[in-house]
Order: sequence, then structure tokens, then C-alpha cells
Amino acid sequence: MDFTANPDHQAIRQAIRRICADFPDEYWSDKDQAHEFPWDFYQALAEGGWVGIATPTAFGGGGQGITEASIMLEEIAASGAAMNGCSAAHLSIFGMEPVRRYGSAELAAEVLPRVASGDLHVAFGVTEPDAGTDTTKIRTRAVRRRRQGLWLHPRRAQP
Repeated sequence: MDFTANPDHQAIRQAIRRICADFPDEYWSDKDQAHEFPWDFYQALAEGGWVGIATPTAFGGGGQGITEASIMLEEIAASGAAMNGCSAAHLSIFGMEPVRRYGSAELAAEVLPRVASGDLHVAFGVTEPDAGTDTTKIRTRAVRRRRQGLWLHPRRAQP
């Protein structure tokens, strides 16, 4: 393993630090208190091309890898934004990999450029009334049945 300093990684750190400098602790405290999404911060990342850091260049992204995306999120967290700042961007960065890898070419062409530009913000929900965010306790599952399509059901099969 090579631990030599990488100038590109340092450039990512510096660029993200510059963006984060415009969002002081008070910004994050206000967003946290109000339970608001940090749209201004997200937009600043999108305008800088950072939301699409790991999206392939063919889809308008930066074409970087997990290391570069992780460095970006590390700097966001270290800025005082903590997980509130990281959570604003991480799904757009990492969550689109299944679309890229397993989605149809049409879906990837429609969705990935919009996510990379920040035009389309993505989210996911992981909860149930009895599970909260403990994914080991989720009981809902998807079952594909012939001629009936896809059914989502919590504890029992659909008719």
C-alpha cells in the first residue's frame, strides 16, 4: 500500500475546506434546531461539481473513486458540519452506484447526470414503526410473484 501524499487528494481537501468556510457552526446549529435540510450548503457543493465526484464522467460527474469521495466527506465532517453536512450529500454520492451498476442504460442516462449536477436530490427511507433505523429489525420485504408483480408486505403475504 502506498501512503505517499497525493496532490489531488490535497486539492480536494482544500477545495472542500473553502466551501465549508462559508458555513460556520451557527449555520449548522440553526439547521439542526429547525430540523431543516441544508439546501444552501448542498447547492454550494453542487455548483462546485462535488455532488457528482464519484459519478462517471460519461454521466457528467467527476469520475473519481471512493477514496476521493471519502476525503470530501471527511473534510465536510471536520468543518463542524459533522454528520448533518455529510448526510446532505452522501446518498447522492454513494447511493447511485446501484443505478449505475444494475439500472438500465436509459435509467442511468436519465438520473445520473441530474444527480451529479445537483438538479435531482435523492433520498431513501429506512424505518418501520417497530424498527426505527435498526435495519436488522425491519420485517417488510419484497416478493416477486408470477403474474402478480411485486408486492411489499410487512408480516404476511398479500392475497
